[in-house]
Amino acid sequence: MANIKSQIKRNRQNEIHRQRNKSTRSALRTRMKKVIEAAETGDTDAAEDAYKTAAKALDQAAAKGVIHRNAAANKKSRLARRLNPPG
Repeated sequence: MANIKSQIKRNRQNEIHRQRNKSTRSALRTRMKKVIEAAETGDTDAAEDAYKTAAKALDQAAAKGVIHRNAAANKKSRLARRLNPPG
């Protein structure tokens, strides 16, 4: 347990940020899952809409520092390939 006032405050902040980041990552996984499910059923309109919301959420999470921006770009790329397979 910290004795220093600034460290006690920092611990409080870290816990709040940890919970917010956990919630955001969980929502990201759900949005990406919706894209994959829509792509597998063949519903292109629903898949496109789901991809747009997932891509926006990934970009926002990267901007907030929840995930790295390259990780967000990789995830968006993989989802896009599921929608438009090469070849």
